[in-house]
Amino acid sequence: MQYIAVYIIVINLVTCILYGIDKLKAMVGGRRTPEKVLLGFTFIGGSIGAFVGMQIFRHKTRHLKFQILVPVCLMLHIATVLFVYIKWFA
Repeated sequence: MQYIAVYIIVINLVTCILYGIDKLKAMVGGRRTPEKVLLGFTFIGGSIGAFVGMQIFRHKTRHLKFQILVPVCLMLHIATVLFVYIKWFA
C-alpha cells in the first residue's frame, strides 16, 4: 500500500513540474511538451498535479480538451482511491 502512496505523490509532482516546464517553454519559445504527453501523465495518475499545475502556472486553462479531461480524470482517480480504500479497509 505504501508503494501506491509513493507512486501517487511522485507522479503528481512530476506532472505538475511538466506543466510548469511547458509553460516556461511557451513563454520563451522553446521546444514544447506535446499535449499527449501532458494528458498521458494526467491519465496515469497525475490528475492532481495536472490540475494544480494548470492553476499555478495558468497553463492550458483555455484549452477545452484540458478543461474537460483533467477534472474528469481527477474525479475518476478520487473515486478509484475511495473505492479501493472502502473495499480494503472498511
